Amino acid sequence: MNKEYTIPQTLEERTAFRKALKAFVQAQHLCPPVSLKQLEGLADAFINERPAYEVVRPWLMVEIHNQLWLPIVARIPHERRLLMLPKCLSKYGACQAEFDAYGLLCHRCGRCHIPTLQDKAEQLGGLSIVAEGFTQVIELIENNVVDAVIGVSCLDSLEKAFPLLVRHAVPGLAIALNDSGCRDTHVDVAYVEELLTMLDEEATPALLDHEAIREQVNRWFTRTELEQLVSTATDPTLNVCLDWMSGEGKRWRPYLLCAVWQALTGKTEMTDDVHRAAVAVECFHKASLIHDDVEDRDNTRYGQPTINALYGDAFAINAGDALLGLGYRILAQSNNAELLRLIADAHIRLCKGQGEELVWAGAAIDMPFVMNIFLNKTVPAFEVSLLLGLSCTGNFAHLRPMLVSYSEALGIAYQLKDDLEDFLQDSKLASHPSAVLALRNEHPLWDDDAVRSELQRLIDHYHQQAIDALNDLDMLELKRLLYQVTEKILG
Repeated sequence: MNKEYTIPQTLEERTAFRKALKAFVQAQHLCPPVSLKQLEGLADAFINERPAYEVVRPWLMVEIHNQLWLPIVARIPHERRLLMLPKCLSKYGACQAEFDAYGLLCHRCGRCHIPTLQDKAEQLGGLSIVAEGFTQVIELIENNVVDAVIGVSCLDSLEKAFPLLVRHAVPGLAIALNDSGCRDTHVDVAYVEELLTMLDEEATPALLDHEAIREQVNRWFTRTELEQLVSTATDPTLNVCLDWMSGEGKRWRPYLLCAVWQALTGKTEMTDDVHRAAVAVECFHKASLIHDDVEDRDNTRYGQPTINALYGDAFAINAGDALLGLGYRILAQSNNAELLRLIADAHIRLCKGQGEELVWAGAAIDMPFVMNIFLNKTVPAFEVSLLLGLSCTGNFAHLRPMLVSYSEALGIAYQLKDDLEDFLQDSKLASHPSAVLALRNEHPLWDDDAVRSELQRLIDHYHQQAIDALNDLDMLELKRLLYQVTEKILG
């Protein structure tokens, strides 16, 4: 965004702009969220027909974002919305309010519009705070306190906060103050009240409860739940496998599988096939970790001794194989044969990528060689979870190419990020084929700063490529989910 603080000067101009932008956005037939890159393109397309308005481009981007989210926010009940106001709306020098950990405590003196707007929000059943910055908003949404935010701020602050809201796919409306500075500012109060009041009572929101999905997934991986699914362990190998499965781990793969299924079906009660597929995909993941630890001779994982450190390599290999068999047996109980095929394909690709890494003997490598390993070793781990969730719906086959493209870019960006982190920590640089080694071979005269810069450029490129893969997706919840997953993994 342009740093110059310029917005349409009069209420009449701003109202006319908002009306024109509404018609413009509706003609695009876009589903939110959209990326900053797309917002920039939309603003430029709007300006192309009105070159004189280039000066208000940052404001236009904010208002275009609002028009995209307006129908969604209107579907969210008032009690699930948050109004966020800036302190600079108060009367400078006359305001007697105090600040606590949550923001300004208004005395309702009537000298500014803060109490008017807060009272309006609270009369409707919503929440309101007077605070600086939007980090709190992300936390409130992630903790399922609210579903949407209506935020007032200066254009300068929105410039900093806006990327955060976009990347986290927050259903939100941002209203820029009419003037800059940090005291005695003004906003279109009637417009803010209009946004607060609007409600589409004929439609109901279908926003995913991400925390509920995580809780369900975590319950499936308690020792008791696992034993009910795979029968009580009576031998040493299976006992170790179930302890390993119920131990530490983020369980991203089963979560993604379940979240994709729920985003597409709108159902909250998981089917038996979803349950089985979620546990099976984690079996395969945990098996690959055991085998990786043996191959890499690692003795700790999650801050605990690895299986090979505790019981030796031979037992660890056997335990990993047992988990693979367990995963296939669980999937075989399903009525969906495609689940087995998807897992088998991912398993073979992963072994192919791992094999290419294992046979590497320190020879000179280039980026195409490394990228090929990423495509076979890292990408399938993301791709299979999304495709399993898709397959469990029994529908939406047309989404597969998009999910494959998204997974490919996300997996490459993730592995590049991992290589960059290893490089910054000066570890594992020569132990496996990495992007660092490839860049050093291709550009022997580059110093560390040049390597770091190029790695970050590549991460940003594939990060954007993952988001671009979602541009034509017209399913709100799936699109929001994948935006948020991208931010969690790469942000």
